[in-house]
Amino acid sequence: MSELSHISPAGEAHMVDVSGKAVTERIAIAQGHVLMQKATLDLALSGNAKKGDIFAAARLAGIMAAKKTSDLIPLCHPLSLTKVSIDLEADAALPGIRVQAFTKVSGQTGVEMEALTAVAVACLTIYDMLKAADRGMRIEAITLVEKHGGKSGSWTREAALPA
Repeated sequence: MSELSHISPAGEAHMVDVSGKAVTERIAIAQGHVLMQKATLDLALSGNAKKGDIFAAARLAGIMAAKKTSDLIPLCHPLSLTKVSIDLEADAALPGIRVQAFTKVSGQTGVEMEALTAVAVACLTIYDMLKAADRGMRIEAITLVEKHGGKSGSWTREAALPA
């Protein structure tokens, strides 16, 4: 494991200076899911939840969260994101809703935190909008799936798993 770039030798937290890094296209994809009762998933799919369209609200919340990541995560650089998309998929096998975020920027630092934050907030929004029907829902498996760009190049979860 490489050294942590945000921690000084004395153990103090610092924002990393990225001014010397090249501007490159950087992409990150993250995912997670919300597990729920089948009846709760049916309610979400019906469009009749008390708070409105679950999918539209979660999509917008995820996009907004990606844009606000540097306000939420200490030492995260503010980025001018060029693309954020949130894909939501009902999955009867869970049962629940799968969430995937795609983030993109041309910049000097990666967009992994923006993708992860987008997924987390989209999942929290799903929970909030359906909690009256099912307080036992679980948010699980929020993880980075892949990243591209920058000095370290590309990384995918499958390639990172031990053989």
